[in-house]
Amino acid sequence: MLRAYVLIALWQARPGLAGYDVADAVTFCFVTQALIGPMQLFGGGLTLPERIRSGDIALDLVRPAPLQLWTLAEDVGRAAYLFAVRSLPPMLLGAALFGIVVPADAGRWAAFAAGFALALVVSFAWRYLIALSVCWLQDDRGVTVLSLVLTTFFSGMMVPLHLFPGRLGDLAASLPWAAMVQLPTDLYLGKASVPETLALQAFWAAALMGFGALATRAVRHKVVIQGG
Repeated sequence: MLRAYVLIALWQARPGLAGYDVADAVTFCFVTQALIGPMQLFGGGLTLPERIRSGDIALDLVRPAPLQLWTLAEDVGRAAYLFAVRSLPPMLLGAALFGIVVPADAGRWAAFAAGFALALVVSFAWRYLIALSVCWLQDDRGVTVLSLVLTTFFSGMMVPLHLFPGRLGDLAASLPWAAMVQLPTDLYLGKASVPETLALQAFWAAALMGFGALATRAVRHKVVIQGG
């Protein structure tokens, strides 16, 4: 609510800023708040670092199911649960207190659903790479903090990336962190081209999942387990 009032004050002082009106800005606040849980924007959400430290990763690597897809399936279940208990309540609260924007047609809902699904894959793929780094670094605290800073700043979680000036704004909008928050939020608000937005999200989802597959392959060749 405090964040919503800050954005209201900003947009009252600068009407039409970044192509949003006051209602859009308030909606942006509550939609991005709702994405924190499913996208695990503060990091974590995966048990891989602990399993690497304990040595249980050795069992995961010999399972008939691919490690990356197995972990993705678990993460989708986690995200679905948090969507129900962590995303819907803030959205309903925002609707009750501020009257947020609600998509008026099925096409925008479908675009948002597709963007949400791709954002979830991008978020997982990024966190999967951070988690696997424990195989080489043995301590993931440094890369976790770096990931938190990058995600917080470049995802659009704090303020719309459209407020970033010039080339910085263009760069931020093209990075994978924007695909987790800013792009699905713009699809919800109807502020972005659906084909271009989904294409950018799909690109980062495929690229990061590909890097994750290569990292998993490297782990299978040589893995240092702290627990055994």
